[in-house]
Amino acid sequence: MAADIIGHCWHCSAELTRADYGRENHCLSCGKATRACRNCRLYQRGRPNDCLEPLAEPIADKVRANFCEHFDPAPQPSASPVQNSTQDEDHLRQAAESLFK
Repeated sequence: MAADIIGHCWHCSAELTRADYGRENHCLSCGKATRACRNCRLYQRGRPNDCLEPLAEPIADKVRANFCEHFDPAPQPSASPVQNSTQDEDHLRQAAESLFK
């Protein structure tokens, strides 16, 4: 019987089961913390504390394991910060270039 996949690692997109989201657990593929803001359904960059939950305690490092009581594994976490910043830069560059056409 195969384990039920409920989410993916925020860093490498490896499949994760419910047992993989313990406080001290790390992704078996890349070694990053699994119970971290970046792996949470409520994580949204740009919101206060980068979280959709207004009552969540502030967490400084979004990639480290934490004790947040609002943690809920995201089925498909957002793209890595490197991918997001590259996409943002490309979008801004295209917008600037279109001004001068």
